Amino acid sequence: MIKKWFNKLFIEETTNTFIQFFRSLFVGGIATVADIGVLVLFRELFGMPEKGATVFGFIAGLTVNYIVSTFWVFAKAKVKNRVVDFIAFAVIGIIGLGLTELIIAPFAMEGFFGMGYFVKHATFGTLIPVDKYYIVGKLVATVLVYIWNFCARKFILYRKAEIEDNYELQ
Repeated sequence: MIKKWFNKLFIEETTNTFIQFFRSLFVGGIATVADIGVLVLFRELFGMPEKGATVFGFIAGLTVNYIVSTFWVFAKAKVKNRVVDFIAFAVIGIIGLGLTELIIAPFAMEGFFGMGYFVKHATFGTLIPVDKYYIVGKLVATVLVYIWNFCARKFILYRKAEIEDNYELQ
Protein backbone atom coordinates (compact mmCIF):
# COMPACT_ATOMS: atom_id res chain seq x y z
CA MET A 1 0.00 0.00 0.00
CA ILE A 2 2.73 2.49 0.97
CA LYS A 3 4.80 1.51 -2.06
CA LYS A 4 1.77 2.09 -4.32
CA TRP A 5 1.23 5.62 -2.92
CA PHE A 6 4.94 6.35 -3.08
CA ASN A 7 5.03 5.31 -6.74
CA LYS A 8 1.97 7.44 -7.55
CA LEU A 9 3.38 10.50 -5.79
CA PHE A 10 6.99 10.26 -6.91
CA ILE A 11 7.58 7.76 -9.74
CA GLU A 12 4.70 7.17 -12.15
CA GLU A 13 3.79 9.59 -14.93
CA THR A 14 0.60 11.41 -13.98
CA THR A 15 -1.97 13.93 -15.16
CA ASN A 16 -3.54 14.20 -11.69
CA THR A 17 -3.52 17.89 -10.73
CA PHE A 18 -3.08 17.19 -7.00
CA ILE A 19 -0.03 14.97 -7.59
CA GLN A 20 1.40 17.49 -10.08
CA PHE A 21 0.89 20.29 -7.55
CA PHE A 22 2.57 18.16 -4.87
CA ARG A 23 5.52 17.39 -7.15
CA SER A 24 5.81 20.98 -8.28
CA LEU A 25 6.23 22.00 -4.64
CA PHE A 26 9.44 19.96 -4.58
CA VAL A 27 10.55 21.32 -7.94
CA GLY A 28 9.64 24.82 -6.83
CA GLY A 29 11.66 24.32 -3.66
CA ILE A 30 14.74 23.27 -5.60
CA ALA A 31 14.27 26.11 -8.11
CA THR A 32 13.73 28.57 -5.25
CA VAL A 33 17.00 27.54 -3.62
CA ALA A 34 18.75 28.20 -6.95
CA ASP A 35 16.86 31.49 -7.42
CA ILE A 36 17.43 32.88 -3.92
CA GLY A 37 20.99 31.55 -3.82
CA VAL A 38 21.91 33.40 -7.00
CA LEU A 39 19.95 36.50 -5.86
CA VAL A 40 21.84 36.68 -2.57
CA LEU A 41 25.15 35.81 -4.24
CA PHE A 42 24.85 38.63 -6.78
CA ARG A 43 23.49 41.10 -4.19
CA GLU A 44 25.84 40.35 -1.30
CA LEU A 45 29.01 39.22 -3.08
CA PHE A 46 28.92 41.44 -6.15
CA GLY A 47 26.96 44.37 -4.65
CA MET A 48 24.38 44.32 -7.46
CA PRO A 49 21.08 46.15 -6.77
CA GLU A 50 18.14 43.93 -5.81
CA LYS A 51 16.42 44.49 -9.15
CA GLY A 52 19.32 43.18 -11.22
CA ALA A 53 20.19 40.37 -8.83
CA THR A 54 16.56 39.24 -8.95
CA VAL A 55 16.81 38.78 -12.72
CA PHE A 56 19.87 36.53 -12.43
CA GLY A 57 18.19 34.54 -9.67
CA PHE A 58 15.11 34.22 -11.84
CA ILE A 59 17.10 32.82 -14.78
CA ALA A 60 18.75 30.20 -12.55
CA GLY A 61 15.42 29.20 -10.97
CA LEU A 62 13.59 29.12 -14.31
CA THR A 63 16.19 26.84 -15.88
CA VAL A 64 16.13 24.39 -12.97
CA ASN A 65 12.33 24.50 -12.86
CA TYR A 66 11.90 23.80 -16.58
CA ILE A 67 14.32 20.90 -16.69
CA VAL A 68 12.86 19.10 -13.67
CA SER A 69 9.21 20.01 -14.40
CA THR A 70 9.20 18.68 -17.95
CA PHE A 71 10.57 15.33 -16.87
CA TRP A 72 8.77 14.83 -13.56
CA VAL A 73 5.73 17.10 -13.13
CA PHE A 74 4.26 17.70 -16.59
CA ALA A 75 5.29 14.78 -18.75
CA LYS A 76 2.85 15.54 -21.57
CA ALA A 77 3.52 18.83 -23.34
CA LYS A 78 0.90 20.40 -25.59
CA VAL A 79 3.76 21.81 -27.67
CA LYS A 80 6.02 19.06 -29.02
CA ASN A 81 8.94 21.35 -29.94
CA ARG A 82 11.13 21.68 -26.81
CA VAL A 83 12.40 25.15 -27.80
CA VAL A 84 8.88 26.50 -28.27
CA ASP A 85 7.78 24.73 -25.08
CA PHE A 86 10.65 26.36 -23.14
CA ILE A 87 9.81 29.78 -24.59
CA ALA A 88 6.15 29.43 -23.53
CA PHE A 89 7.28 28.14 -20.11
CA ALA A 90 9.65 31.11 -19.85
CA VAL A 91 6.97 33.66 -20.86
CA ILE A 92 4.82 32.46 -17.98
CA GLY A 93 7.90 32.73 -15.78
CA ILE A 94 8.66 36.24 -17.06
CA ILE A 95 5.17 37.33 -16.06
CA GLY A 96 5.99 35.81 -12.67
CA LEU A 97 9.25 37.80 -12.64
CA GLY A 98 7.26 41.00 -13.20
CA LEU A 99 4.99 40.07 -10.33
CA THR A 100 8.06 39.31 -8.19
CA GLU A 101 9.57 42.71 -8.95
CA LEU A 102 6.30 44.43 -8.02
CA ILE A 103 6.04 42.46 -4.79
CA ILE A 104 9.70 43.06 -3.82
CA ALA A 105 9.51 46.83 -4.54
CA PRO A 106 8.05 47.82 -1.14
CA PHE A 107 10.81 45.79 0.57
CA ALA A 108 13.74 47.14 -1.47
CA MET A 109 16.36 49.75 -0.57
CA GLU A 110 16.34 50.86 -4.22
CA GLY A 111 13.27 50.06 -6.26
CA PHE A 112 11.33 51.24 -9.29
CA PHE A 113 9.90 54.09 -7.23
CA GLY A 114 12.87 54.71 -4.94
CA MET A 115 13.11 53.31 -1.44
CA GLY A 116 10.34 50.84 -0.64
CA TYR A 117 7.53 51.52 1.82
CA PHE A 118 8.60 48.91 4.39
CA VAL A 119 12.20 50.16 4.29
CA LYS A 120 11.17 53.82 4.70
CA HIS A 121 9.10 52.98 7.73
CA ALA A 122 11.48 50.34 9.17
CA THR A 123 8.42 48.12 9.50
CA PHE A 124 10.20 45.11 11.00
CA GLY A 125 12.06 47.19 13.59
CA THR A 126 15.24 45.55 14.81
CA LEU A 127 14.18 42.01 13.86
CA ILE A 128 15.80 42.28 10.43
CA PRO A 129 18.35 44.83 9.22
CA VAL A 130 16.65 47.24 6.81
CA ASP A 131 19.07 46.38 3.99
CA LYS A 132 17.90 42.72 4.19
CA TYR A 133 14.16 43.43 3.83
CA TYR A 134 14.38 42.41 0.16
CA ILE A 135 14.74 38.80 1.34
CA VAL A 136 11.37 39.02 3.13
CA GLY A 137 9.88 40.47 -0.05
CA LYS A 138 11.36 37.62 -2.06
CA LEU A 139 9.83 35.04 0.27
CA VAL A 140 6.37 36.66 -0.03
CA ALA A 141 6.78 36.85 -3.80
CA THR A 142 7.89 33.22 -3.98
CA VAL A 143 4.61 31.95 -2.52
CA LEU A 144 2.35 34.14 -4.66
CA VAL A 145 4.29 33.68 -7.89
CA TYR A 146 4.50 29.91 -7.31
CA ILE A 147 0.70 29.73 -7.41
CA TRP A 148 0.63 31.83 -10.62
CA ASN A 149 3.32 29.72 -12.31
CA PHE A 150 1.75 26.36 -11.46
CA CYS A 151 -1.77 27.35 -12.52
CA ALA A 152 -0.65 29.03 -15.74
CA ARG A 153 1.63 26.17 -16.76
CA LYS A 154 -0.87 23.48 -15.82
CA PHE A 155 -3.90 25.05 -17.47
CA ILE A 156 -2.30 26.89 -20.40
CA LEU A 157 0.67 24.74 -21.45
CA TYR A 158 -0.17 21.21 -20.37
CA ARG A 159 -3.92 20.90 -19.82
CA LYS A 160 -4.94 20.34 -23.46
CA ALA A 161 -2.37 17.56 -23.94
CA GLU A 162 -3.66 15.84 -20.79
CA ILE A 163 -7.30 16.12 -21.86
CA GLU A 164 -6.43 14.63 -25.26
CA ASP A 165 -4.54 11.76 -23.59
CA ASN A 166 -7.46 11.01 -21.25
CA TYR A 167 -9.93 11.15 -24.16
CA GLU A 168 -7.85 8.64 -26.16
CA LEU A 169 -7.83 6.23 -23.20
CA GLN A 170 -11.65 6.08 -23.05
